[in-house]
Amino acid sequence: MTRVALVGCGDYEMEHVRKAIMRGLSFFGGAESIFRGKRTILLKPNLLVGEVPEKAITTHPVIVEGVSEILLEKGFRLGYGDSSGFGSVESVAKKTGLYSVGERKGLSCVNFSERSEVSFPAGRQNKSFIISRGILQYDAVLSLPKWKTHGFTRVTGAVKNQFGCIPGILKREYHFKIPDVIHFSRMLVDLNLLVRPRFFIMDAIVAMDGNGPRSGKPQLMGVLGFSEDPVALDATFSRLIALDPRYVPTCVEGERGNLGTWQEESIELVGDDFSHFTYPNFDVRREPVDVYQKNGSFRSLLINHFISRPVIEVSKCKRCGVCWEVCPAHPKALEWSDHALPPQHLYRLCIRCYCCQEMCPHEAIEIRTPWLRRLLYSL
Repeated sequence: MTRVALVGCGDYEMEHVRKAIMRGLSFFGGAESIFRGKRTILLKPNLLVGEVPEKAITTHPVIVEGVSEILLEKGFRLGYGDSSGFGSVESVAKKTGLYSVGERKGLSCVNFSERSEVSFPAGRQNKSFIISRGILQYDAVLSLPKWKTHGFTRVTGAVKNQFGCIPGILKREYHFKIPDVIHFSRMLVDLNLLVRPRFFIMDAIVAMDGNGPRSGKPQLMGVLGFSEDPVALDATFSRLIALDPRYVPTCVEGERGNLGTWQEESIELVGDDFSHFTYPNFDVRREPVDVYQKNGSFRSLLINHFISRPVIEVSKCKRCGVCWEVCPAHPKALEWSDHALPPQHLYRLCIRCYCCQEMCPHEAIEIRTPWLRRLLYSL
């Protein structure tokens, strides 16, 4: 059995958050037991972009502050970092409110742009990685993911949070080289096995549903999740929102890669009554993931017109060019020769990574399912 603890917390008041974190850690023997034999701990929040925490795009700074207080009292030395979609970790942390927490608590802001190539022969799919060098300077990683919907992997939580260990622009290269969501999820599993976070605390006090991971809606769930198993943690939160974990590729591939388990009968739920945290109306796609195969066959052409695609809402587009800039395809899957007009997708080149939708700062890109797929899925 693998253990997942759910602890209710209805707001981000420091006193309430700290109490909830203390209770969650207690189900695993407390911080000293979890990090026994470790002296330095890297806190790895989700810092996708620099936005205010009320938008629920990033891990709330109060979560980081509460965790920091508890660990500092136990004598651990702490740092924090992430590789954001845009900007340095310092600039993003300042906008999210995390930088001021770090200054007050004496946390080191770790530079995630410096790279180290690490061999990983045990990887099921990826035998080496280029990761942020700062990670290697700490004895243990404490992953602090944010629970959100995601166009590519359905949700982003504990497993996908470690993708931020890949420096900057290299993340786009991974999307281009691994456009298929199943193989991409296997890469994430290998990355987790390499980084080996010691523990995971999920921020779902205010989660995000709808057009996540940046343009969705804040959704009060009022819960923090705790586990040593990121697959079990993601699977548990998927069940809370009535999403079958079999439709979450990081859960399925996570179990196949021996990262953890998504099977309900193998997960011991402890803490508060989880029925208080169920949200069946959570706006998330509940059908199987789209599988894109990059080849020149007729089957590939059919899939290209069958699987979900990013669509630009012209009325919302501010012509900022972020979608064009982050597109990892070569050549780019957006035409933008006239900057007075919105970019246009070239779907024959689109690899369906949804980076454009993920990073659009104006909520102007949505993922839409073609009518043929909707018809066949409804049969």
